Amino acid sequence: MRAFVLLVTFLMCFAAPVRAGDNVAAAQSIIRAQADAFGRDDAATAYSYAAPAIRSLFPQADIFLGLVKQKYAPVYRHKSFEFGEAQVSDGKIAQRVHIVDANGEAWEALYTLEQQPDGSLKITGCVLLKAGQSV
Repeated sequence: MRAFVLLVTFLMCFAAPVRAGDNVAAAQSIIRAQADAFGRDDAATAYSYAAPAIRSLFPQADIFLGLVKQKYAPVYRHKSFEFGEAQVSDGKIAQRVHIVDANGEAWEALYTLEQQPDGSLKITGCVLLKAGQSV
């Protein structure tokens, strides 16, 4: 019995990091899928990854896509898009993305995602800065 309790305790200690890693992988998949949808000008698919709070600000997919084109051009069109550091806390994920835009300029995006009541992850925000610019 004592060995069983030790085994369960050991497994529980390692369960959280695995789950955090799974959440980061899921978040990266969602971010990548949205970026791919932007690349195809697929407003409906890109919009589907946005959290309800974002969707309430932009009630139609084409309005959302218009904002991304205008204010987030490096996310909308880029030469490279690589994931950096991620942090997970209480169902929320912060994921850094290193972007080189269509003109060859380097950018840093910080995406935030949050687990929704239905268990899905949705993008709750994206802050975009030129690489090397302080927050």
